[in-house]
Amino acid sequence: MTSTPIKIAAALAIAGAAGAAVLFAGRKPTPATPPPPPSVKASAAATPAPRSTTAPLMAGMQTLLANYRKIIVLLADEKSMPPNEREQAQRVGQNLFHENQSHAASLERDLAALLASNQPNRFDAVSELLSFIESDKSLFDADRLAFRELLQGLLAEVAKDSSLPAIKIHKRLSEDLDALAEIERNYEKEIRQVFGRYESRAIELKRERWDSYLAYLKTLYTRDTILKEQGVVMPYPASALPRETKTKAEPDPNEIFGTSLPKKTVVLTFDDGPHKRYSEEIAAILKQYGVPAVFFSVGRNLGSVDAAGKATLSDGAAVSRKLKAGGYTLANHSYTHAQLSKETGDKLMAEILNTDVLLKAIDASRAPLFRFPYGARNSEGMHALEGAHLRSVMWNIDSLDWADPVPASIAERVLRTVDKEGRGIILFHDIHARTVKALPAVLDRLIAEGYQFAGWDGSNFTSANTAAAPAEKVAVSTGYANSWAIVIGIDSYPKWPKLQYAVRDAQGVREVLIGKFGFAAERVVSLNNADATRAGILGAFHDRLAHGGVQKNDRIFVFFAGHGATRQLSSGRDLGYIVPYDSDPTQFATDAIPMSEIQNIAESLTAKHALFVMDACYSGLGLTRGGGAGAFLRDNARRIGRQMLTAGGADQLVSDGGPNGHSVFTWTLLQGLAGKGDLNGDGLITATELAAYVAPAVAGVSNQTPAFGSLPGSEGGDFVFELPIETEFLNPQTAQLSTEAIALNAKLDAVRPDTPKADDKPGVMAPAAPVAVKDLQGKEQKLVTPLAVPSSARQLAQRANDRGLQLFKEKQYAAAEAEFTEALKLRADFALAANNLGFVYYKQGKFAEAARWFDNTVKMDPSRAVAYRNLGDAHAQAGDVAKAKQAYKTFMELAPASAGAAYVKQQLEKR
Repeated sequence: MTSTPIKIAAALAIAGAAGAAVLFAGRKPTPATPPPPPSVKASAAATPAPRSTTAPLMAGMQTLLANYRKIIVLLADEKSMPPNEREQAQRVGQNLFHENQSHAASLERDLAALLASNQPNRFDAVSELLSFIESDKSLFDADRLAFRELLQGLLAEVAKDSSLPAIKIHKRLSEDLDALAEIERNYEKEIRQVFGRYESRAIELKRERWDSYLAYLKTLYTRDTILKEQGVVMPYPASALPRETKTKAEPDPNEIFGTSLPKKTVVLTFDDGPHKRYSEEIAAILKQYGVPAVFFSVGRNLGSVDAAGKATLSDGAAVSRKLKAGGYTLANHSYTHAQLSKETGDKLMAEILNTDVLLKAIDASRAPLFRFPYGARNSEGMHALEGAHLRSVMWNIDSLDWADPVPASIAERVLRTVDKEGRGIILFHDIHARTVKALPAVLDRLIAEGYQFAGWDGSNFTSANTAAAPAEKVAVSTGYANSWAIVIGIDSYPKWPKLQYAVRDAQGVREVLIGKFGFAAERVVSLNNADATRAGILGAFHDRLAHGGVQKNDRIFVFFAGHGATRQLSSGRDLGYIVPYDSDPTQFATDAIPMSEIQNIAESLTAKHALFVMDACYSGLGLTRGGGAGAFLRDNARRIGRQMLTAGGADQLVSDGGPNGHSVFTWTLLQGLAGKGDLNGDGLITATELAAYVAPAVAGVSNQTPAFGSLPGSEGGDFVFELPIETEFLNPQTAQLSTEAIALNAKLDAVRPDTPKADDKPGVMAPAAPVAVKDLQGKEQKLVTPLAVPSSARQLAQRANDRGLQLFKEKQYAAAEAEFTEALKLRADFALAANNLGFVYYKQGKFAEAARWFDNTVKMDPSRAVAYRNLGDAHAQAGDVAKAKQAYKTFMELAPASAGAAYVKQQLEKR
C-alpha cells in the first residue's frame, strides 16, 4: 500500500478584534456551491477494510467531531454573552469536552487493539480513517483540528511496528500532524493572502474566513438547542420580567474563589491530570519561570481503591510524585470527573474520598483542597467536603483551553480576563498540547506587568448573589359569582331526520364545562332527546334560570345541538328556529322555538353575561356587532353581554363525522375551549375570541359558515372563560389524540388566523388582526379580539406549559418542546415544565436528553414520584441500568400504592 498526498482546500480564520471569540479556520463544504473536486492521485490498489472494522471507529470519530463543533457554537461570540449565559455555555461545553475525552480514550484503545492484532487489513482500516480526516468534503480545516491528539496517540502506537505498511502509515501520520500544526500556526497570523501549497503533505493549506465555518456550524446547531439538550434553558433577562427582589447569601467559609486575593496576584491551577505527556512539560515550564501551581488530579488517573479502602497506584501516580518533588501542590478533582451536583450518598462520598486515599498514598501531607468537576456542587457535596476536612477551590479566570484549539487565542483570553479581574485563580488543564504552548505567553506577559504568583495559602473566600422568586401579581379574575348552563342534544327526533352526533356533542360540552371550567354540576341542566321538548327547553330557561337563583354577577352558557330551521315571513325577513324533540316539520312555525323568543329570554335573564352556542344551521336573527376595549376586564364587568354563536346559515347542513363522535362544529368548539381559542395568550377566552377561532376554522374545512354577534339589548359585554391551570406531569399514561382528531386539528390550524408574534418583552403579544365572520343575515363583520390582560412571569410560564401540553397531545413535538422551553425561560424552577420537556425528548427517542431534564425535575421537586418513574425509563432506554434501578427504587419509596407501582416493580425485577 502506498500513501499519496491529497490536496484539500484548507482555511485559516482571520483573527478578529481583541477579545474576539475562539478562532478556527474553515472551508465551505459541498452542500453550498461546491468547489472544484480536489485532485486525488491514484493510490496503489489495496483491499478496503471491512465495514465491520471501520464502522464503529468512524462512528466514534463522528461523535468526537459533533461534540467539538457544538463546543465551538456554544462559545462563539463569548464576549457578547450575558454573564449567566456565558457561565452555562462554559459549563455545558465542559460537559461535552469531557464526553469527548472519554470518546477519544475509547477510540485510542480500539485503535491500539486493532494495530496490535494480526488482522491483515488493519493498516487499510487506519488508512480509511486518515482519508476521512484528510479529504472528506464535509470537513473544514478547523474540523480536522478535532482529531489532532487522536493522531498523536495513533502515531505512537504505529511506531511500535517496524513493518513496511506501518512505516508508510507512520510517514503519512507525521505529514498530517505537520499540516495540522501549520493550520494551528496560521490561526495566529494576521494575513489574508493564500498560502502556498505544500506538496509533501497529505493536508494542504490555504487561508479562508472563520465566518464561513462558523456560519456553517450554526446551520447544524444553535447554542440554545445545545444547552437545552444538556439540560439548560437560559431564562429571560431580568429586565424583561417582573422586577425581582434580590437577597444576598452568606459566603461559604469552606469555599475559595480568586476575588479576595491581593491586587495583581494570581494562582495557577491545572485540572484533569496527571497526563503521561503534558503534565511534566507544564511543570518544566513552571520551573523555568519559577512560579508555583496547584494540580487537581482525577483519581482514576492515579490508580484504584478497593472495597476495603486500599489504594493501588498506577503509572499516573509516578507523574504526580514528580510534580510533588518539583514543589507543586497536589489536590483532589474527584475520582471519575462526574458532575457531583447530581450525585448523592455513597457515590458522592466515593468520588471525594477515593481520590483522597490515592493522593495520601502519594503524599501523606497532601493539600486539603478539592475542585468540583465543572464547578458543579450542591449543599450535600459541600457538607461532604467539610466532613472530609477539604475546602472547595473555584476559579474566576477560565482559559477555555478545553474548547479552544489555538494557543494564541487561549493566551489572549487569559490575559484579557486577568486585565479585567485584576487578580484571581486561573483555570487551565494539563491534558492538552495547546495549553503547553499557550502557557509561556501568559507567564511572559504577567511577569512583565508585575503580577505575583501565589501558592496555596488557605485564606480565600467569596460571596454569591441569589435571586428570590419574583413577586406574583394578583391572579386575573373574570368577576363571575356563579356559572349556569343549559346543554341540549337531540338525536332521536320522532318526526325529523334522526341525527347521530348531537347527544354526544352535548355530553362533551357538559363535561368540559364541569371538568375544565368549574361549572357546578347542579347548575348545569342537561336535556337529551325526549327530555328536550319545547316545554322542557322553555321550562329550563324560565324555571331553572329566571327563577332559580341567577344573580346579576353570574354567567349563563347555553348549548343546543339539533335541527335548525328557517321560515320566511310575509315581510320578506327570515326567522330562525331551533327544533325541539316533539316538533312536527309541517307545524314548526308553532311548535319550534323561534329566535325571537330566545332573544326575549336572553333579555329577561338577570345574569351579567350569557352566551348561546347553537350547533344548528338556520337564518333569521339580527345580530349587533360587539367590540373590544383595552382595559378589558374592568370595562367588561360593567357591561351586560348577550351573545350567540351558530354553526351555519340557511340551506347549510351541519357537518357530522368529526372525531370522537362529534360534529365538526362542536369538535372545533371544544378545541377552542381547550385553549386554542385564547388568541391573545392571556389565559382568558372571550366569546369574541372563541368565535374568531371557530368560525373561520369550521368554514375552512366544511360547507358551513358559522355566524356570531351580540343579541339586541346587549351592552357590549363579552362572555369570558378563564382557562384553568394544567397540572399534569407527562408520563406514559398521558392520553394523546387519535389520528383522526390530529388530522382534523391540523386542517383547522391551517385555516385559522395567524397567531400574532410576541413583542420583545416576554408574554406581550401584538394585537391580533381583525377576523371576518358572518352574521345570521349573511353580512360580513370584523371581529377584533381584546388586548391581552397583563400577567406575571409565573402566569405566563404556566400558559406556555399548558399550550405545550395541548401540542403534545396532538403529537406536535417540536412545537410542544418550544412551549415548554418558553415556560422554563420565564420560570427557571418550573418542575412541571422541566418534566414535560423531558418527556417530549423521551417520545422522540432522545433518552440522554430526557434523563437530564427528568433529573432537573426531581431536583426542583424531590417528592414528585412520576418524575422518578420517567427518569428510570429514560436511563433504562439509554442503557444505564444502575441509574434506572435507583430512580425506580425512589419511585417505589414515594408511591408504593400508585397506579404505576406494578409497572415499576416489573422493571426492577428485570434488573
